[in-house]
Amino acid sequence: MKVAFVHDWLVVSGGAEKVTREILRTYDADVFALVDFLSEQDRAFILGGKHATTTFIQRLPGAWGGFRNYLPLFPKAIERLDLSGYDLVLSTSYAVAKGVRLRPDQVHVCYIHTPMRYAWVNESGYLADHGLETGPKAWFIRKVLERLRKWDLRTNASVDRFIANSTNVAKRVKEIYGRDADVLLPPVDTELFTLGTGTRTHYIAANRMVPYKRVDRIIEAFRSLPDKELLVCGDGPERAKWEARAPMNVRFLGHVEQSEFIHLLQGSKALIAAADEDLGLTPLEAQACGTPTLALRKGGYLETISDGVSGMFFATDRAERIAAAIRRFERDGIQRSPAELRAGMMNHSSARFRERYKALVDATIAAEHAQD
Repeated sequence: MKVAFVHDWLVVSGGAEKVTREILRTYDADVFALVDFLSEQDRAFILGGKHATTTFIQRLPGAWGGFRNYLPLFPKAIERLDLSGYDLVLSTSYAVAKGVRLRPDQVHVCYIHTPMRYAWVNESGYLADHGLETGPKAWFIRKVLERLRKWDLRTNASVDRFIANSTNVAKRVKEIYGRDADVLLPPVDTELFTLGTGTRTHYIAANRMVPYKRVDRIIEAFRSLPDKELLVCGDGPERAKWEARAPMNVRFLGHVEQSEFIHLLQGSKALIAAADEDLGLTPLEAQACGTPTLALRKGGYLETISDGVSGMFFATDRAERIAAAIRRFERDGIQRSPAELRAGMMNHSSARFRERYKALVDATIAAEHAQD
């Protein structure tokens, strides 16, 4: 079979791109995306050196670094990709990738990270985080999101099978699209993320520096914990503002290479995560390094963290609640040892992910052929 693989956009190496990597290790597929601005290092890791066939958005002014400004054009762009020569289409979608235009006889399996969060899950929060609660621009964005929702509902019919990254997202797929979804957690590279042997000295937060990740709340929590150290990994538009306000015991490292990030996880007392995530791959990677997670009691974290066993929860993202969870963790610890945390991740290894993903795709192909 001739296979096409469609991703929303290829810009950085994040959790979604790690799923992409394992799918492309399973199937020799031609790659398509709205834009492809990967560094050569990330390209080698995620795509095995391949380049994606991209849309007209790749060539628009300011697309590098500002392609999201063309959000109203995303549906038209993704529909213009020519996939007519392929038998099997695999997509990974958190925006528009699942909306590619296909023939009825083509098989389409979509690994869905979430239906568009800013259109379906938290429109008001998205607008507030970007200062767009009132005014002409806010009105325009609301109209854009309304059109996106209508388009998104119309195009989900082209998907023969949804595979959700969590039960959390499977429930959204059912509520929004009226479709069932199989659940397959993202892969944990247990060959890379391994136990360390040194002393655990610090806490770590690792996120893109954007408002909904709530890293600023974690930073503020450490103002009341002057004897604890927080290392912040990641970059983004909010970094300069958050760094300027941070207490002395918080250190910003910016973007770190994966090998360094693993080393930092291995030396951490705990990862701290305060966003309402669809799933959140980093806590699973942390556990593979024997590191627990202190997280917001919400969203995908409820599926990957057991309170007092593999980590601890805080009820809200307020700084004082985060600080209280850290104090409780320092006092009580958790039940599982680092080795036990790692053992619990072996069932989610990259190899097991590829095996399960292929079985679901094969079952979809067989079912579609049986109907012919």
